[in-house]
Amino acid sequence: MTQPQPIASIHPTNLSAQLHYRATGNPPSTLAASAISNAFPGLEFDFRNVWRRIFEGIELHEADNYVVRADPEHKNLKGCRLLRVGGEPVVGNLTGPQIPGRDQRLASARNPDGVMMLEWSNSLAGVLDRHVNQRVPCDFTSNPSPDPVGIPEDPAKLQTVELTIRPLFATSEVVNERLAVIDEQLVRPGDLTSSLCSPWQNDYRECACYYWAASRPDFVNVDVDEQGLSMGNNWLSVRREPKEYVLDRGADTRLLTYDDLFREWQQQLRFVVGGRDYPDTTDEAAR
Repeated sequence: MTQPQPIASIHPTNLSAQLHYRATGNPPSTLAASAISNAFPGLEFDFRNVWRRIFEGIELHEADNYVVRADPEHKNLKGCRLLRVGGEPVVGNLTGPQIPGRDQRLASARNPDGVMMLEWSNSLAGVLDRHVNQRVPCDFTSNPSPDPVGIPEDPAKLQTVELTIRPLFATSEVVNERLAVIDEQLVRPGDLTSSLCSPWQNDYRECACYYWAASRPDFVNVDVDEQGLSMGNNWLSVRREPKEYVLDRGADTRLLTYDDLFREWQQQLRFVVGGRDYPDTTDEAAR
């Protein structure tokens, strides 16, 4: 009897291949690349929480360079702000439109230095590439700073502490290689959803134009008029005729309200297929 030949298979050993692999039967939405991919919360999870415990001994705010918790040996860091990691800044200047003769930095009473923390996945990319499981010098404000601050020129206004960088990805003990799985040291049960809006409908509506493009439509039933301009409906429109894009300013009666979504989202939200409302008999009756 002829023995069946083993089926050849490919075992991806690099993280990029693992992250891009889609198992048979899984839809494209199961890939990491199909997520909302934003620094802000998404309907499924808030990826920013991954960075909170990237440094051993402290916990950062998921969307700020503010230290919210610290182990006893680093108690002086609680309430302080992380400004540099391995010599690289994690804050940047805010600039924008300016009045002639005025400083172009966008400062305010709560942010006199006109700075903002850089999104973690960008500012820490180099650190993760070179210093995983290593201690690196980290510069913090010398005192607790509830408001944003820039990097001072005077070194006396900084405190430098060496902290170990945790790995982003877990390592398999069986084959001794990294896996495309978030390391358990970084996230605990419930962490990835702890900062989402509750109820979720609030964030689902509030994020405004195109933010939720991966999860919901924004401009639907779009056609082109005789002038070559697009005409369609805001996805929140109570009625789909006439075709007009109503700006969501929060109080327009032509759009669904927060209460509508909180109480009746199952009835009010429509299925959209190919950019158009899926035919519904109740919708036809309403017209």
